[in-house]
Order: sequence, then structure tokens, then C-alpha cells
Amino acid sequence: MNKIGIKSAFIAVLAAIICIGGFMIIPLGAVPIVLQNVLCILAAVLIGGKLAGAPAALFLAAGLIGFPVYAGGRGGIGVWLGPTGGFLLGYLLGAVIAGFIAGTPSVSEKKICKSAIIRISLAVFAGMVILYIPGVIRFSAWAAAGGKIPQDKNLFTYTMGVCVLPYLPGDFLKTAVAIPVALKLRPIFAQYLHLEK
Repeated sequence: MNKIGIKSAFIAVLAAIICIGGFMIIPLGAVPIVLQNVLCILAAVLIGGKLAGAPAALFLAAGLIGFPVYAGGRGGIGVWLGPTGGFLLGYLLGAVIAGFIAGTPSVSEKKICKSAIIRISLAVFAGMVILYIPGVIRFSAWAAAGGKIPQDKNLFTYTMGVCVLPYLPGDFLKTAVAIPVALKLRPIFAQYLHLEK
């Protein structure tokens, strides 16, 4: 298999893993607890560089055309237009930024150094934070337009209470797991993707 074929296979496998993550959810109000957010970021950090967002993009495209790969086995444009649709865009943005920060993986990363730990930690953390931005914006617009805000709360406190604060502990835990996984797997990905010069 040539270099392009190997990269395509890795991207497809990572996208499939992200899709499978959609069936592992914990319902919690309007926004479920999912694994897909951290899987998109982890895949991006493993691939790194220009192709970092490809696994997330492939997963999102599959769901957009109707495959039931989004959280809870959903798919189609309706999910994008719903209250959590912004998070889907956030998965891609977070993945691209995380992959950019992580950079192209190298076989030399087998020897884990302090700078690699800092870079990969920053990449995963930044990706996880960035994915919230379009999610919060879309949820706020949905809540404001639909009159979903209780009278005793303003838009900001309602949005934070519904789609940010309850998820932070779990996202910190997912981030803490993703960082060592990325550090361990990046040199392996570099070896098989033939990314070394």
C-alpha cells in the first residue's frame, strides 16, 4: 500500500472509531455526555499536521448525509439545526486546532520529553476548549429563539448551567486520559504513516 493509501486507511479507521463512540452516551438534559468530542481531538493529535481534521470531517460528513453516527445513533441535517448542532462544528474546529498545535508526529517522540508533554497537553486541552465555542453559541441562539430560558435566569447563566458546567469534570477526565494515550501512540502513527523525512 502506498503512502496515500496508508494515510487514508488510518483516517478511515479513526473516523470509524469516532462513529462508534456515538453509541456510548450518557443522557444528561439537552446535551448528552459523549466520547465523540475527545475522540475527535485525540484522532487529530495522532494524525497531526495538515490532515488532523480529516477523521472528524469524515465522521461529520457521514452523519450529515444521514448515517446514524452522531450521539445516540442520530444523523442528518436535523441534528445540525438542533440545540447541540454547534458542538458538531466545534468537533472539527477543535480537531484542526489541536492537530496544528500537536504538529506532525515523529518516531523520535518515542522518547517522551517535557516539551512533548507540554505541547500535546496544550493541543488536547485547546481542542477540548475550542469545541465548546460554536456549541455554546448555537445552544444560546436556540434557547433565546425558543423561549427556553427560565424567568429566574439570564441567557448566559442558563447556557452555562445546561451545556458547559455539568460537563467540565468529565471533559477534564477525558483530557487526562487522552494526553498519555496520544503521547504513547504518536510515534507509532508516525512509523506506520511514513511521515518521517
